[in-house]
Amino acid sequence: KMGFVKVVKNKAYFKRYQVKYRRRREGKTDYQARKRLVAQDKNKYNSKKYRLVVRFTNRDIIAQIIYSEIVGDKVMTAAYAHELPRYGVKVGLTNYAAAYCVGLLLARRHLTKLGMADLYTGKATVDGEDYNVFEDQERDDEARNPFRAVLDVGLARTTTGAKIFSVMKGACDGGLDVPHSTSRL
Repeated sequence: KMGFVKVVKNKAYFKRYQVKYRRRREGKTDYQARKRLVAQDKNKYNSKKYRLVVRFTNRDIIAQIIYSEIVGDKVMTAAYAHELPRYGVKVGLTNYAAAYCVGLLLARRHLTKLGMADLYTGKATVDGEDYNVFEDQERDDEARNPFRAVLDVGLARTTTGAKIFSVMKGACDGGLDVPHSTSRL
């Protein structure tokens, strides 16, 4: 049996208490994961580290290409599921197929913005097979490397076959270089 343990929350306890960061208190940010996603190697100086940020709400899917600065994160390109009716997808804007479409839309929009859309056209036919733009795309040695962004899933569960990976697959098929393993798709 355990004896009675008095919880000591006296003045000394509260003097030493340190509140957690606001977004941790709100349950929105995993700072341990964020540090690993954002921190750039010191020998790379001021080169940016890009993230493919995917977030799901009840009625929408948000995909963004983001890089981090001291003053805050900057969004380069964004694509949303509520834009899909413009492209012919009228219903089911939060399902697996819509998630793929949002990733594809983001990739094409971003490469067009960078002027790399003609160089990296992405996958011509959607057949579910793995596509790696770095290995499968034909290009000469002087051409720019494909745009690389690491997947940022936030607090979402990364179970096998999750919709998060559908967005990533859409972005890969669209011509972005997102490092991944095919076992999760």
